[in-house]
Amino acid sequence: QLQVVESGGGSVHPGGSLTLSCAASGRSLATYTIGWFRQAPGQAREGIACLSSRGANSDYRDSVKGRFTVSRDATNTTVLLQMNNLHPADTGVYYCAADRLGNLFSNCLLQSNEYDYWGQGTQVTVSS
Repeated sequence: QLQVVESGGGSVHPGGSLTLSCAASGRSLATYTIGWFRQAPGQAREGIACLSSRGANSDYRDSVKGRFTVSRDATNTTVLLQMNNLHPADTGVYYCAADRLGNLFSNCLLQSNEYDYWGQGTQVTVSS
């Protein structure tokens, strides 16, 4: 069983930046594909970014392409979501999730049913 925890949420003005982190108590995330999801108030949870277990492939929701970047740290114990030029529409609870079978595939998917382990979420609020 893997327990992932998100951190780094907060409140920023439009155009600001935040970096979210996803970690699992120091355990290596190297063999897991990691996905980032968000849920805005009153809306369904949506996939916004993912990174394959081998780190070679990533994918992004169209609305965040060019603004968000997902990466692994050098120790492979943390996956980061760098968010730049934030918009009010980016407001929501952000979740990271791990796919235990990610090591079998070279790509990643933004569908929530692909992921097995979920964090509790971290709030991101973008407002002026």
